Amino acid sequence: MAARTHKIRVMIVDDHAILRAGLRMLVNAQADMEVVSEAPDGEKAVHEVRESRPDVTLLDLTMPRVGGMKALQEIARNCRETRVLVLTMHDDPAYLRSALAAGASGYLLKRAVDAELISAIRAVYRGGIFVDPRLASILVQDVLAKKGTKTGPIQPVNILSDRELQVLKLVARGYSSAQIAKQIFVGVKTVETYRSRFAAKLGLRTRSDIIRFAVQIGLLTPETLESEPDQPAR
Repeated sequence: MAARTHKIRVMIVDDHAILRAGLRMLVNAQADMEVVSEAPDGEKAVHEVRESRPDVTLLDLTMPRVGGMKALQEIARNCRETRVLVLTMHDDPAYLRSALAAGASGYLLKRAVDAELISAIRAVYRGGIFVDPRLASILVQDVLAKKGTKTGPIQPVNILSDRELQVLKLVARGYSSAQIAKQIFVGVKTVETYRSRFAAKLGLRTRSDIIRFAVQIGLLTPETLESEPDQPAR
């Protein structure tokens, strides 16, 4: 008998009933997700999170009564098992920085396509950080802007997991996914997942982008890059 798969329990918080209905249909159409609660404002959102204990909460920022940012702070402080994915119209970097600082696990613009939203829900549920690709470069700029303020190399620990940093470094050095899999004792598909995650989080599209980022934050040095792997990267 096949093992029962846990569904991702999702709560939707938005003051527009039509949008909530559309999101509910989209989420419930996924085999691994279900909407367990909804709220039209931040005050009710905090109450519903405590009652239904969702895995992931989709949270708008601009709502009547108690706004999304205050609700985010309350949820992050009192319901730590719930991951919050901000779904908003605000593309201002200040909103992004404030949301992540307040405890959000993700930030997605409402104009994102359905597939991006589903990927974002799964990513934050697994413990990752998901930032809308149109805004991801802002986080890179923030990391690089701090380079001159610290004595050691900058580690973007609030953006990438240790494993994602490890894979990023090996990719920058030119190792293929198969070579990386052998080195860190995981499957090739797992390596590809790590690659996709850090690329989405940091807005890195090419190996040149990855190399530049790795060198700028101190993960690699020019001397390290001169030591190439035995086989070319794929």
